[in-house]
Amino acid sequence: MDNFNEKYGLSDEELFSHVDHNELESEKIIAPRYSYWGSVFRIFFKNKVNIFILTVVGIVLFLTYVYPLLVDYDQFANISNSASKHLRPLAAMQMFGYSLSWCLGTGAAGQATFDAVWFGARISITLALVCAAINMTIGILLGAVWGFSKRIDIVMTEVYNIIGNVPYVLLISVLVLLFSPGFWTMVFALTVTGWIGIAYFIRTQVIIIRDRDYNLASRCLGTPLFRIAIKNILPFMTSVIVTYAAVEIPSYISYEVFLSYIGMGLSEMSLGRLIYEAQSAMTTPGWGFEFWSPVVVSAIITVSLYVMGQNLGDASDPRTHM
Repeated sequence: MDNFNEKYGLSDEELFSHVDHNELESEKIIAPRYSYWGSVFRIFFKNKVNIFILTVVGIVLFLTYVYPLLVDYDQFANISNSASKHLRPLAAMQMFGYSLSWCLGTGAAGQATFDAVWFGARISITLALVCAAINMTIGILLGAVWGFSKRIDIVMTEVYNIIGNVPYVLLISVLVLLFSPGFWTMVFALTVTGWIGIAYFIRTQVIIIRDRDYNLASRCLGTPLFRIAIKNILPFMTSVIVTYAAVEIPSYISYEVFLSYIGMGLSEMSLGRLIYEAQSAMTTPGWGFEFWSPVVVSAIITVSLYVMGQNLGDASDPRTHM
């Protein structure tokens, strides 16, 4: 004891102290504080590819929703000037001045191709987001109840077998032909049965976890079915839902572009409509910018949204947080 005192220069009271035994304190488990969404974003931003993709998505959204507010775009402003039509980028800048609007040349009506593309992208992306919000909301809520209730499962399975066997593109085409082509017509066509596939997918995932002990205990205690589905099941499916949404949003853009390309889409100048009206420019020397600009932008939008959603879905899986 004296050796310790001499070595460290401390008294007995400083070297040793009495520790009280506290049963409550001994039961506490010390663990690092865990935040689910904090872990999701930590995993997501850890990958530098995700930062690049997120930057691309940010630029796309800026050009889609902010840039059109900063420019005075008129599709038919130069329609009477034949010299302004089908110009290459350099020729357009020499005629109208060196600005971002003319960096992709002009179209058939003398309009700025760059501006036309982003005004069209605003329509296409808005359509995709509205359809995804409607279909995902209905599909998730109905799918959760569908998978948990065996009586509802019998009815909804028959409904799915009937609707699921009708080709989706054919159904959309018929509905667009029955009504005047427009934004809300397309929304109706894409959402009238678009939720059924999502609901069936969620139902399958719910069946996997519905008979776990805590769900059985909730049912024995009389917890309402809807509350069990919302509180006990859906929070465990965040990564699955995010991953599915990553597929849904780009798919609606693809549907819109395809239907407009074959002449059955929106009447507004969306990306698909721009591609449809610039078909002849694809094979005409010097006019390629009119056709390939909306094609490339639509490809960038769909691929970047898909990759970002897939990687965010992977980061939402709690098993990646270890």
